[in-house]
Order: sequence, then C-alpha cells, then structure tokens
Amino acid sequence: MQIPVIDLAPYLEFSGELPSRDGEEFDSNLKNLCSEVSRTLRETGALLVKDPRCTAEDNDRFLDMMEKYFEMPDDFKRRQERPLLHYQVGVTPEGVEVPRSLVDAEMQEKLRAMPIEFQPSTPSGPDPKWRYMWRELNSEPVIPEGFPEWQETMDSWGYKMISAIEAVAEMAAVGFGLQKDAFTSLMKQGPHLLAPTGSDLRRHGKIGTVFAGYHYDLNFLTIHGRSRFPGLNIWLRNGQKMEVKVPVGCLLIQTGKEIEWLTAGECLAGMHEVVVTDRTIDAIQLASEQNRSLWRVSSTLFAHIASDAVLKPLSHFADSPLASKYPAMCAGEFVEQELAVINLKGNKGDA
Repeated sequence: MQIPVIDLAPYLEFSGELPSRDGEEFDSNLKNLCSEVSRTLRETGALLVKDPRCTAEDNDRFLDMMEKYFEMPDDFKRRQERPLLHYQVGVTPEGVEVPRSLVDAEMQEKLRAMPIEFQPSTPSGPDPKWRYMWRELNSEPVIPEGFPEWQETMDSWGYKMISAIEAVAEMAAVGFGLQKDAFTSLMKQGPHLLAPTGSDLRRHGKIGTVFAGYHYDLNFLTIHGRSRFPGLNIWLRNGQKMEVKVPVGCLLIQTGKEIEWLTAGECLAGMHEVVVTDRTIDAIQLASEQNRSLWRVSSTLFAHIASDAVLKPLSHFADSPLASKYPAMCAGEFVEQELAVINLKGNKGDA
C-alpha cells in the first residue's frame, strides 16, 4: 500500500488562498477530496500533500541552512541550549530525547505482541539526534551567531508549513462531517513549533541505528518537508509497518495525540520511527560521492491546539462508545503530562 498524494491546489483555489479559475463552488470533487484526506488519516495516520505555496526550492533552502548549522562544532551548538526552558526553544543535543517505547511499559507489552516483521527496531538508549526548536514564545528566540538568514528562513518555512496544515485540517474536518473550522479554530494561538532534527550519518550511519525510537507525536498534526536521507517507518491502523517514500516537492503529514482526542480515536496518533535502512545507506554513498553534507535533517513542524483550549471529542465524536477514554482536558495540561514522560521537562537530573 502506498499513501496517496493529495494536491491541495483545488481546495486552496476554492477557499481563496490561490487565484480561482472560475469562482468554483464546493462541488462533489472537493467533497471527495476532503473525504480522501479524512479516510487516509484514519487508515494510515499519515498523508502526502502537494501545496503549491511550499516548493522544493523552499525546502532545499531550509535544509541547506540546517545542514550548515548542525555541521558546526558541538560546543558552538551547545551555546543555543536552554534546558531551563524545557528544551522548548534552542537546541536539544543528542542523547536527551528518550523514545517512549523505552519508558512506557504498556507500549512495550504491545510491541512484544506484534508479529516479528512489524516490530520496530529496539533503541539502545536516548535518541542520537540533535534538534533545534524555533517558535514564538514568551522567551527570546535563540539565534546562532554567523547565520544572518536564520530568522527569515525559519519564519518563512514555518509559516508555509503551518498554512499547509491549516488547509489539511479544514479538509479533514469536512471529511469527518464537522464544521470546516472545527480544528483550525482550536489551533489559533497554538504553541506551534518548528523543530528540525539533525542526525550525524558519519558517526551514526550504521544499518539499524535508531535515530528516533518508536513513538507517537503528542501534538495535533506534524508536517515535514522531504528529507535528503530516507529512513522513516510508520505503522498503519491495521498494525502493518511501512517505509515512507516522500516524492520531491511533497510534504508528509502525520496524526498526533491531540487529533486522536478530538475524534475519540477515529484518528489514532500515528506510530513511527526513524532508522538507518538500506535506502539510507544508498543515499549516504551518493551524498559522499557528490561531496554533500552527511547530516540527515528533517524539517519537522509540530502544529498544536492552543494551550487554553479544551481537548475533548468534538460534535458527533462525543457520542462514540470510545469517548469516555478521552476526558475533557486543557491542551496545555495534556502537553505537560506527555513531556514529563519523554524527559523534556528540563528538571535537574533529567537532561
């Protein structure tokens, strides 16, 4: 099974985000497109989209800058570290983020029950990847010296990816039989986080190395531009494991825990991992021959529900037999609980 690629252009033309050909109405083709978005998110926890506002060139410009940053010496990068702010801004060094599958006994039990061929790779400890957190926060943004283009590149790519998520969130809402703004109205003022990762394939480029252990994302929807090195595996709703191939010029969207809450489990948070595979090794060889960077950068953005909004099953999802598993809770409180599990609260001894 391959994840279908959804072209957002027809929906963006209808909603006025792109110039419309003929002031088209919300016709059956658009309804079908919205249904395909919600069905794909429900069945696979992931979606590939083409958004004419987010080009391959935009993605390349962002990756080029992040490769240059991650190639800097470790002591330079550590100047951007802010553990007292829960690592929610600035750099998180490798060896800090702990994959949930290492610390969640219930999850470990589920993993042992999986058929061998669908089981995730077992991490030996915390993730060996760096991450840079960029968002508008009450704290000053952290900008490394010597990168004059940093703020504009971060803000521009972050803004474009948020715009793509908002279009997908509207389409998914229509597909699920909700009001168009059911999700986007809750995202307003959300603590969205542009959080690219960097993994050093020179040091950690052995087959089977786990860069991000089996986990789900705690936010609403996650979006990535295409990485220059493959290695992402996802798990479909039916438990099947699948390697994701992102075509050039496309974006990958994954479901997080907040959308699971709002749909009472109709959309489950997508489980995934990042591992060095045969295809990663091929890409490493090619990059070496072409004298390109051997840092694997993912241009990840976490879109969140606003911290003071209430997470609870929306509209007809409240009538689901599973709704009681998803009690009403402030989104900010939910995020705090989840961060405590995966070691990013910045308490003494945790980092």
